[in-house]
Amino acid sequence: MKIDKVLMVDDDDYIRKIAEISLKKVGKWQVSLAKSGHDALAMVQNETPDVILMDVTMPEMDGPATFARLQASPSTSGIPVIFMTGHVMAEEVESYRKLGVAGVINKPFDPMKLPQEIRRLLNAE
Repeated sequence: MKIDKVLMVDDDDYIRKIAEISLKKVGKWQVSLAKSGHDALAMVQNETPDVILMDVTMPEMDGPATFARLQASPSTSGIPVIFMTGHVMAEEVESYRKLGVAGVINKPFDPMKLPQEIRRLLNAE
């Protein structure tokens, strides 16, 4: 799989900014930013990212609820989603994987290694 465009979804401005810098400068990818699940769902109607990097815990619509909505739509169900979370207990990570996400990245993440971790989870170039 080739990655050109990433959609980063997180309600934390700081996390979005650090991830954006990492994904652009280290990963050499185009990056779109969304601050909520609702924003992400609206954005994917107009542009199709190669992968969505999404926070698990967000107000109003959390990562799992947003993922369920993406999966319910034929136009977005094929986009790989990677959750980002500070809740890294094994049973929680396993429950996310059972939902069908492509992987889980722990927060805090290393900005210099974030693109490499995404590539590893997706077996991407």
